[in-house]
Amino acid sequence: MEPKLTHEADVVVVGTGAAGLTAAVAAHHAGASVIVLEKSHLIGGTTAVSGGVIWVPDNPRMRELDLPDSRDEALAYMLRIADGRSTRELTERYLDATLEVVAFLEAETPIRFAALPDYPDYHPEFPGGRKGGRPLDNGLFDSHELGPWADKLRRNPVAGRSPMTIREAMDWKVFANPMGYDHKLVHERYKRGVVHGGTALIGKLLKACLARGIEPMVETPGRELIVDGDGAVIGIVAGADGQLRIGARKGVILASGGFEWSEELRKAFLPPEMTHPLTPPTCDGDGLRMAMSVGAALGNMSEAWWTPAIAIPGEQRDGSPLYRGEFSVRCLPHSIMVNRYGKRFTCESHNYNDMTKPFFHHDPVAYDRPNVPAWLIVDQAYLDKYVLVTVAPGRPVPEWVTQAATLEELAAKIGVAAPGLLDTIARFNHFAETGIDEEFRRGESAFDRYYGDPAHGPNPNLGTIARPPFYAVPIHPGSMGTKGGPKVDVDGRVQHVSGRPVPGLYAAGNVMAAIGGHGYAGPGITIATAMAWGYLAARHAALRA
Repeated sequence: MEPKLTHEADVVVVGTGAAGLTAAVAAHHAGASVIVLEKSHLIGGTTAVSGGVIWVPDNPRMRELDLPDSRDEALAYMLRIADGRSTRELTERYLDATLEVVAFLEAETPIRFAALPDYPDYHPEFPGGRKGGRPLDNGLFDSHELGPWADKLRRNPVAGRSPMTIREAMDWKVFANPMGYDHKLVHERYKRGVVHGGTALIGKLLKACLARGIEPMVETPGRELIVDGDGAVIGIVAGADGQLRIGARKGVILASGGFEWSEELRKAFLPPEMTHPLTPPTCDGDGLRMAMSVGAALGNMSEAWWTPAIAIPGEQRDGSPLYRGEFSVRCLPHSIMVNRYGKRFTCESHNYNDMTKPFFHHDPVAYDRPNVPAWLIVDQAYLDKYVLVTVAPGRPVPEWVTQAATLEELAAKIGVAAPGLLDTIARFNHFAETGIDEEFRRGESAFDRYYGDPAHGPNPNLGTIARPPFYAVPIHPGSMGTKGGPKVDVDGRVQHVSGRPVPGLYAAGNVMAAIGGHGYAGPGITIATAMAWGYLAARHAALRA
């Protein structure tokens, strides 16, 4: 005899990132009762530590700014970026569902989106790409509006003390002029509890859930799906000790994030060098394991939202190492990235997903991967103007940054071949003087230039490495979450290996096989996909008989 249920609802959502909270609001709006589970003691998952932007082609905010776009061009662009690893059906569903989600959330939650007219797609030069307008920012949020739940809102451990909108950051040119923002205004916001980016997006979604009487059950991981005799998912076993048996009359929606923190799953599916995830450590594959246990078909398992990462010794989050995404240093003048042979191997300033892939190159003769770790090198000209991770101009350089009076000495200290490094930097300096990178075309793309220094010429991304002392920090291949998991259809239904849907089981966000396939079309396609499939799954589940 089966143990009795401890809880029951129409829809059970596992996870409180953008996918899970959007699903909760949408399911409730469609008339379903909802229970939301969260493994961590904090609300927000990967979304809360992100930039909080969503990527929505041909969105209404673009039209208000007279920025041209079209569904057909966006479709062609997305299919090119997917590199044959997605379908036209899923891509078209994305384009339509993201517009529905924007309208739904602006009507049913405190979220108000604003277009970013100068924030480019990640390959804006491709047919159908755009130099701005598709990314939407969600603005700021006063966390005190959550009442006692404010302390349960996950904050960004790197940028959380500087609440500013993306538009403000662009106007202040914070990448090239990191000290040029309005310090007094931003600090006053922080003291008042104002948050931005992904934290703000989660705060607004959480407020909408609380207004509907949906209070997430924190520190309550999903552990095992409950399945009936016909193979339909009818509930979930949850809690640290599996003490809860929660019935789901209409469906379970997995929105529990990726598997990047599971060493076992990383070794099974990902390149072995991916050891520096940027996400909360609760993203360790619970949802993937549950989906696999009921025969889910899997897709895109070797892919992630790749990002170069830096580890500052001693930094931690939730008892695990904190890894920082490297988004700007590598793009600015007077910076270069090399491997152990002192050679460049990628366009340093290109979008973080694609520029990270060459880290995984395998040398068949040496039988190793020469690009791991890589070294990010800058000179004093860089430190006089820009910030090196946490080191601002005029501040002492910490011990974790290697420095040397000569390039030969620097090469010896970091274990890089000196002849290769000297040759590479001599060639690189020539590129910086002419403004043309003959090896990796750094600075050609509008995306490269977005993170460059517009006041520097002739190329905003290229500057010589010539003024001693010289500085180096190790840089690793990391990720903002995995992209593989159970395959889903246009309604978010998890697909069985036999080709049919698994009754009662849905997936959204990083737990599912990404509909974008191999690539990364633009800023926020991660969160937009999560919200779209959370919305689609919730709507379908709520209407199930």
